[in-house]
Amino acid sequence: MSETLQTTDVAEVATAVASDAYLLDETVSAVRVAGAALLERFGGVVSHQSREELMRALAANDDTALDILRPRLTSLRPEAGWVEDELDGGALPPGEWWVVDPAEGNVNHLHGLPDWAVTATLVRENQPVLTVVHLPLTGETYTALAGAGAHLDGRPLRVSPAADLGLGIVATSQARPDEDEAVVRRVGSSITAMLLDALVVRTSVPATLHLVNVAAGRIDTFWQFAGARADLLPGALLVTEAGGRITDIEGRPWTPQSETFLAATPGIHNQAAATLSR
Repeated sequence: MSETLQTTDVAEVATAVASDAYLLDETVSAVRVAGAALLERFGGVVSHQSREELMRALAANDDTALDILRPRLTSLRPEAGWVEDELDGGALPPGEWWVVDPAEGNVNHLHGLPDWAVTATLVRENQPVLTVVHLPLTGETYTALAGAGAHLDGRPLRVSPAADLGLGIVATSQARPDEDEAVVRRVGSSITAMLLDALVVRTSVPATLHLVNVAAGRIDTFWQFAGARADLLPGALLVTEAGGRITDIEGRPWTPQSETFLAATPGIHNQAAATLSR
């Protein structure tokens, strides 16, 4: 390859990275505004008398954030598609897509629990290129840009250096309500296995908040059976950019089509996969 072509390629890569960095900054702004709107709706426990009433309340929270996120993100990338269903999984069509969870941990929000966030991820050719996870109650904003690292409010993140699962804090999450019975039983068996092998097991929703803790080095492993793009892609990019390892439970490369998900610090990943595969 000629020196001129090499120089051109380097310039093009630098331009693309700079463009994505600008997109990340603008996405942070949009997500924080949406988070502030949800924070205004947050308070005590909201009582619901039926499943239909609960679903309407969840939709109202989603719509509050989406009314802010959709126009702002669409203006940044007018040609990008928009994932309408936050519970969808599988591969996306070619091109760019916004994968957004306007109220990640929505049920927690309605029950007055602190574990909820707003997330937005830009996916390009089925690879996440940037993500923002904002926690309105703490004001924390986690960001990752492919090839440029993961950060918490501008400070670099790094996964734990732990190398012994027996000393590790691990976590899992429920992918969705009304899960298939076989998956539910597999989740129960996996928790039992981890209770035997790990130091502490945490189980709660949403997945994203466990994954930001893996990226920040606070916990060592997260796994989940099934799952949607919106609850795994943000954390997958954060953990990868923080030096962690993302696979399925059998150790194969993870994609949105995978049926299982495992994120771990490199020193514990193989031990965690062995425990979960028993």
